[in-house]
Amino acid sequence: MTTVAVAPPAFTDPQILGDARDLVAAVARLSTRHPAYPALRARAIEAWLSLARHLAYRYIGRGEPAEDLLQVAALGLVKAVDRYDGSRGVEFTTFAVPTIVGELKRHFRDRTWSVRVPRRLQELRSAIAEADNDLTHRLGRRPTVADLAEDLRIGVEEVIEGMEGASAYTAASLSAPTGADGESDLASTLGVEERGYALVDLRLALGPALDTLDEREQRILARDFYGNLTQRQIAELEGISQMHVSRLRTRALAKLRRYLEI
Repeated sequence: MTTVAVAPPAFTDPQILGDARDLVAAVARLSTRHPAYPALRARAIEAWLSLARHLAYRYIGRGEPAEDLLQVAALGLVKAVDRYDGSRGVEFTTFAVPTIVGELKRHFRDRTWSVRVPRRLQELRSAIAEADNDLTHRLGRRPTVADLAEDLRIGVEEVIEGMEGASAYTAASLSAPTGADGESDLASTLGVEERGYALVDLRLALGPALDTLDEREQRILARDFYGNLTQRQIAELEGISQMHVSRLRTRALAKLRRYLEI
């Protein structure tokens, strides 16, 4: 979607403002079942669209297409017109502005994160960003994590958590070029050969294969491969000669090879 520049519209003409107030006040007084309600509601929304555009303009340039923000602001305006109660003595603008701005902020909170993270981390990210900007101007340098923690009155670990959560705001494309020549992409750098996969079948078959050995053969192999004992040490534990240990070991390994080759 192409982002277009939108100038903040003027909404200060007393006559236009007066007519817009009259329209929204009339909608608030009229029953939704009245035959004239749909047309009057549409006129009131159209009359206040300049306000919605003006508020949407404040958020343009933050990474979201202008058309999307204008639609979100218009939706907030529709909600404001439908919910406004003129009998409470509150100006429509006093009610409509926070309603529209709330919709715009909700859009950024819920729609612009590449990975959905808890609302607490979203709000923490915003607080850290504001504190970072403020402290940069006050200190004349980029603030440290400790500076941010002290300013926000939270722990250092919580600041780090918020910074890590901020990485979910945008995502890199796996097709993005990498390297000096730009000929490879990000996806090609992520995969690695896992040598352990080739041993999975062998390890699964090894258990039944060991069951084919007698108890002494199993003990000798266990002490050799898992206990890291020498043949002399194994011979002393078994009460046999070192030569006999060598023959039993060779025989046990031959049994395993034959079993695993079947």
